[in-house]
This record gives sequence, structure tokens and C-alpha cells, in this order.
Amino acid sequence: MTRFIALVALATLLASACTTAGESPPDDSPQQCAATYADGLDAWAAAGFSGTVAISTGGTFDCVAGYGAADRDSDRTNAPDTVYSIGSISKAFTAAAIFRLVDTGRLRLGDRAGAIIPALHGLASRATVRQLLLHTSGLTGSIGADHAPLGRETAIRRLGRLHRAYAPGSHYLYSNAGYTLLALIIDKLAGKGYRGFMASQVLRTPDGVRSRGFWDGEPAARGPRAVGYLDGGPTEQLGDFAGPHWALSGNGDLAMTTHDLASWTHALFDGDVVSRTSTRGIARAGIDRGDGTSATPGWVRFPASAYGEPVIATSGGGGDIGHDAVVAWLPRSERAVAIASNTPVVRAEDLLTAIAPALVEGDPVPPPKTPAGSADPAELRAAVGTYHLDPGDSFGVAVRDDELDISAHGRRAVEALFPRPASVSADTASTHEAAVLDLLQGATDEGRKERELFESDFGAITDLALSGTAVIDGELRTYITVRTASESVLGWYALDESGAISAAEIPTDPPHATFVPVGGDRYQSDDPTGDEPAVTVTFTKHDLALGGPDGTVRAERAGR
Repeated sequence: MTRFIALVALATLLASACTTAGESPPDDSPQQCAATYADGLDAWAAAGFSGTVAISTGGTFDCVAGYGAADRDSDRTNAPDTVYSIGSISKAFTAAAIFRLVDTGRLRLGDRAGAIIPALHGLASRATVRQLLLHTSGLTGSIGADHAPLGRETAIRRLGRLHRAYAPGSHYLYSNAGYTLLALIIDKLAGKGYRGFMASQVLRTPDGVRSRGFWDGEPAARGPRAVGYLDGGPTEQLGDFAGPHWALSGNGDLAMTTHDLASWTHALFDGDVVSRTSTRGIARAGIDRGDGTSATPGWVRFPASAYGEPVIATSGGGGDIGHDAVVAWLPRSERAVAIASNTPVVRAEDLLTAIAPALVEGDPVPPPKTPAGSADPAELRAAVGTYHLDPGDSFGVAVRDDELDISAHGRRAVEALFPRPASVSADTASTHEAAVLDLLQGATDEGRKERELFESDFGAITDLALSGTAVIDGELRTYITVRTASESVLGWYALDESGAISAAEIPTDPPHATFVPVGGDRYQSDDPTGDEPAVTVTFTKHDLALGGPDGTVRAERAGR
């Protein structure tokens, strides 16, 4: 089995930028960017960014441009009219739909879910609409994998079986299931069903529907779509999943261009989607998330003390569609910034984080921090092979696109290739590993279900072995080797603070990183944003030396 559960990487920052006024381009217009942005974004494209960028001020666009391939097989490039799945940014649209129902008197934020949906039982029935919007219902767990069929009645039954990790209203705990419950509430009250109401009342703004719609099913987002590229190649999720779609409804089901995402964001906070009272309710800080930011309905609010003016942002991605997206709203300057990407080389969130300081100061977009170096192809080929660590771990070295690709096999190798950032302590990693083991040993209801699902595909589990914990693509992942009587299966899990599954992939390939030459016989991990701990590697005839912030490990070449 292969499972992905969409994980939001809640949003990054942006503050005010220089602009060059211009008319809002239609979706089929050629790309255009002010000179302040153009050269720097071109450099990011050369470093591997593939996607589109849209920046507007007061509803007028200063930059709308695409970079890289939307579809490698057909040589189709990303462009202003390219459509992306926006993942968990869909929650911002779900929140807007809820507030439209509040505006028309069909709903109150204090209403309990069970009073609206009588078939809903259990702890979920006691959650209020406000708690669901702010991720404070305390509910934990998942009701289904992203692209597995899930009907309405089954979704309601599974929601009724969710457990509660915290007292309602006391604690922030991100919940995809909570937003699915909000979608079910919309479906019950809207009169047109969830999808009909979203299409007619929320996705539509004064400038027209344009590309806004659903990634899978109808009404679909119209326009050429970007193919997502995962580490293993192109995604199989191209928007043709027949459904039923309730696993993603309300929490990760929408798609559109970055132009339309920025346009809709401006319309929302300008009062054109919901009432002015509801607009203020959406923008108002709700509950402290514990890191200086506050949850708002469908968004995250950054204080003015952090970046010079308040920023409201949200992001989505990490699922099996292979897209990442981020959108930020700057209330004082009325600026909307939307970025989407379709490869993991430079994700949308990473690009926004990297260029934000320059945009704050009104400086040109800075180039990426990719080392400048070159290597003889013969030297690259000479490094290819397997290098063994004691006991039993190894590195695999291959050449991909004139760069070295190094994969880690085993716990020590994973932790050497992906050293923990300073923000993740050893205790945090150990706690995460223990929780993953508990999960697969069936210590929780969710764990028992996960174990049953695994065994139905691969056979009875005979042993579990930790295979390393690392921060990869912005999330803490624990790799684990699960053994059955006939095979060993590698997978990874990312858990939330309550121990529930946030994201998972089973089976998976060993984690790998790209290295670029930096002179002489040295190579450095390819990190254009400069956010990750630097790792270097050197080769001799008989071994490799991998150096990071925690020291150097040496691995002996097989067959020496």
C-alpha cells in the first residue's frame, strides 16, 4: 500500500514590497514581473524552483509569472494560467463558507456539530463551530487517506469515533478531520450541498470564477494543470479520482491558479466574499499556537512585532498530488502574495521564506544560496557506489542531472545525512520515535487500525526497527523498517503532538539528498534557501567522509 495524508506546513511570512502598477492580467496573458522581482526569480528557477508566483497590491498585480515545467513529457511550462492543487489552503475557503452561513443567519459560531448533524455521535458531536474553525476541538486522528473513496455517511460515522486529546477550547491541535466536519455542516445547511455552495457563493468573486474549483470531481478548476513530481517521479493523482471525496472535503480539495488565489485573498479581506464583520472575525487572532503566532479561522496570524506589520498566511501541500502552495495577506499594504510549486527541489513555502527579507526592505529578490562549482563527469561517475557504515548502515551514491544523489539506509546513515536543525531537540526526536513505535505496536485505537491496514497488505508484522528520524520537507519524519515473514518494508510517519498521524508514506524509498560541487573534491548539500544544516562530502578511492554540525562519519566503499 502507499498512503499519503496531507500535511499543512502552516504559513511563513511576508511584509511589504516595492510595486510597479499595472492592470490585472487575464488568465491567458503572458507572464510579467516588475524588474524588482524578475532577475531574482529567474535565478531561483535556475536553482530548481518550478511553479508560479503572483503578487498584487490593492488588487493590481505587480508580478504574475511561471517557471519550470508543468509537464515534462509534453514540454509544457508553468505559466500564469497553470492550475495547482492548493491543499490545506482550502481550509481558508471552508472558513469563508462557514462565515457566509453566519452572515445569512443559518448558523452561529457557538452551535454544536451534533445539533446540526443528528447522525453525528461521540465527542465530535459536542464540538462547536468556533472550536472546529480554530483547531481547538481537541479531536485527534484521521478519518481516511486522501484519495481513498469515503462517502458522507461513513465520514460521519468515523468522525463520531474520534478521540479527544485535550479539553475543548483549551489547546491548539491541527485537525484535518475538524474541517471535514465543517464541510459536512456546510453540506447540511447550504441548500446546494457542500460543492454547490462553494462554487456559487465562495469561489465566485466580483472578477468572476476564473480557474477556481476542485482538483478532483466537479465543479473542476478549469485550465491546464501542473503535474506534481515527487521524489519517485510524477504523481498518479492528476485530478481523475472519482470519489466520493469526503476524506479531503473542506480540508484540502480545491485547486486554482496563483493569480486567482491572490485575487480571491484580496477579495476576502477587502470584504467582497463575506460581510465586513465576518472579515474582521476571520482576521482576528483566535488562540495562541505556542510559537508567537495565533490561529484564525482558516489562517495563521503573525504579529506586527515579528515582521513590521501584521501578516496573515496559510499554506498547503505534502500530499500525493505533489504540489505545495502558500498565500500571505498584508493588511496595511493590502498586498497578496501567492506561490505554488510542483517539485520538492524548492517548495513554495521555502521560496517565500527566502525572499521575504528582501521584499520587506524593497530590495531586489536575492538569488539562491547554491554553491558555484563544477565537476568532471568522470569524477561523478567514479563516486557512484555503495558505502558501508558499521553496523549495517550504508549510503548509496548515484549521479542524477550532473549532481550527486546520496541515499541513506539505516538509522545512523539517515541522521548523518539529515542532521537535526537547532529547532528540533534530541528529546523531541526520541519522543517522536517512541510514539511511532507505540502506534505500530497497536498501543492506540489509531495504531491498531494502522497495524491492521499494514498487515492486510503485507502480512503479519514480526518485528519493527527504527531507521532514523529527520526533518525532511519541513516535517519531522521517523523512518521505520517493518518486517513480516516474507519481506521488509520501509515507511515513514509524521505525528502530531498528541501522537496521531499527520502524514505517512508506506512503502517509501530511502531518504536522499542532492549534493553539488564546491571545489576540489568536496561536495555540499544542495540547499538554495540556506535553511538546513550544511552537510559536505568528500571521496577517496576507498571511502567517503560525510561532515555535518555533529561531526564526520566515514563509510567504506563496498568491494574495495
